[in-house]
Amino acid sequence: MYLTKEVKEEIFSKHGGGNAKNTGSAEGQIALFTHRINHLTGHLKNNRKDFNTERSLVKLVGKRRSLLDYLIKKDITRYRAIIKELNIRK
Repeated sequence: MYLTKEVKEEIFSKHGGGNAKNTGSAEGQIALFTHRINHLTGHLKNNRKDFNTERSLVKLVGKRRSLLDYLIKKDITRYRAIIKELNIRK
């Protein structure tokens, strides 16, 4: 599986404020969604007719977008930092 426990801990320790147990932070969740979106995008490049994966990708992008909208309302500097760090457009 592409998303093991160690990968999740690494993502949350890097983006969750330095603590791997801080899984509720908006930055950590956005980073996790971005990792999953990148994986699904690569899968869809090889399997163009996998419509179930395409649907789940669209749902993940929507979840990430809503978290980014929350973060931009809450703290614009954290939003700009996570956008720059993950290379997310917009």
